[in-house]
This record gives sequence, structure tokens and C-alpha cells, in this order.
Amino acid sequence: MTTQVFIDGAAGTTGLEIAARLSGRSEFSLIVLDDDRRKDPGARAEALNDADVVILCLPDEAAIEAVALIANDRTRVIDASTAHRVAPGWTYGFPELVGRDVVAGAKRITNPGCYPTGFLGLLAPLVRAGLLPVAWPYTCNAVSGYSGGGKALIERFAREPGIAWRGYALEFGHKHVPEMQAYAHLAIAPLFAPAVVAAYRGMVVEIPLPLSIIPGAPDPAMLRDALRAFYAGSPVVSVADEAPGEIVLREHAPAWDGLRLHVIASQDGAQARLVAELDNLGKGASGAAVQSLNLISNLPETAGLVL
Repeated sequence: MTTQVFIDGAAGTTGLEIAARLSGRSEFSLIVLDDDRRKDPGARAEALNDADVVILCLPDEAAIEAVALIANDRTRVIDASTAHRVAPGWTYGFPELVGRDVVAGAKRITNPGCYPTGFLGLLAPLVRAGLLPVAWPYTCNAVSGYSGGGKALIERFAREPGIAWRGYALEFGHKHVPEMQAYAHLAIAPLFAPAVVAAYRGMVVEIPLPLSIIPGAPDPAMLRDALRAFYAGSPVVSVADEAPGEIVLREHAPAWDGLRLHVIASQDGAQARLVAELDNLGKGASGAAVQSLNLISNLPETAGLVL
């Protein structure tokens, strides 16, 4: 039977990318509202309740409003906004961390943030295994393509082509920090330093580790082996065997829905850099939503993904 899917916010960057991944797939049929009906509350409510699965690609307040408009217990929701990331009753849509069966059985799924996907993909398995401490002041340095800021930031980079690097969230309190702390089970909120570079898509997330002063920290090879074991068999997440000579973001990189992890260490093992590469619009947004959609539809989790 064909699954009816409604992308609420289909005209936005994330919604367009999800629709592209679903294009041509006979398992799904998209409910599409004409431009003059997209903001009509009645039309939206009808589409939200007619759908088997709703994917929300909306600002937080609009996402909360959309969920309230669903008046049945049949429609399943995948929310790509920040609104429900740490909300009770919502399943975190990172199947490699929370379990594929957990995501497959969920009625309400909240998409992970793009930066937290890299941060948690690196750190959560190591903290869970007891290899790194819960109570440590971790820092996270990260750069993203400007598409992560949506239409407003895309338009700004078009207007101001001289921007090469934009640091932000300098007042602290970035909206991704609560989920980074919660799903890594950290006692201390990480110090998060995000930035945007002059590339449309792509992301590099780094956690520096001064292993020589972290109590009980193992050698870097053990960290790499633990990550490799945790993601063994994953078709989406890979762990590099060796440190790369360089990591590069391209100005116009193709779409990609994978997550590549690195453990890069100094020769004496006293310092290490945990580094994640991903596409902020792929595993960091649209690709993750489609992966969850596949799982709740009892389909191969990589169907339609770009890997």
C-alpha cells in the first residue's frame, strides 16, 4: 500500500531536499498543496490529518501548531525543527544511537540537529562505553555550509559574496546545546563554537580531547576501535581507519547522506581530535528524515539516500 506523505513546509530548503529524495519512489505518494493553499489553516489541517506520515519543515512555533492540528492517533510525525528535540514523548531520530527498532515503532520522531549529529555521533558512544567521562567540559568547534541557515542566510551569502567565514552564537545559548548535552548524557553542557563558511552545503564538527589530563582516558586507538565496533554494519555511518591528510569542504559539493567519523591523534597519544564530516542538508536534515521515514515504513533504511 502506498504511504501518503505530507511535507509541511515543502517550499523550504529541507522540504525541497526531502521531496527530491522521494521523487520517483512508488512506495510514497506526496500530498501537495497549491501555493494559495499552503498557508490556509483549513487546507493544512486537512492535509495533516489525511497523511499517513507528516514531515514538518517549519519554524519551531509553526511546527508546534502543526502537531496540535493533528486530530487522530494514526498520523505519524517526523519534525525537522528544533521544537521537540528534547520534548517528552518524542523519539530522537538518530537510529544508530537510539536503535532502529525504536525509531521504526515511534509515532513522533524529532530530527536531530545538524551539528548535534556530528557531535553525538562522535561522543555519545564513547561516553556510553565509559571510555570518556560524563563530567568533563567538552568543547565543540564546527563549520557548516550556509544552506543550514535557510533562505535568509542563503540570500545573504548571495548578496555579500565576500563573506568567507561567519562566526555566530557568540552570546552562547545556541539552541542545539540542550540536545547535545541530553543525548550524550553529559553532566556539563558543552562549549559550542559554530561558524558558517562560503560553501553551500557540508559540515565539519570537531571535539578536541586533551587525553593526557582526562581522568582514565584510553589511548586514541581504543577510541577508534570503540566507534568502529559501535557502528559496525551501519550503511550510513563509517569510521575512518587512518587520519586524513586534510579535510576539505567544497563550495559546490554534491548532496550526501552519510556520516564519516575520524579519530586523529598526536604521535604520543596525549591529544586527539574527534572529527565528523557530514552534509548539513543530508544526514544533518533531509537525509535523516528520509532514513526515519524508511524505517517507520518498514523499508530498507537507505532507500532514496545519497551514499
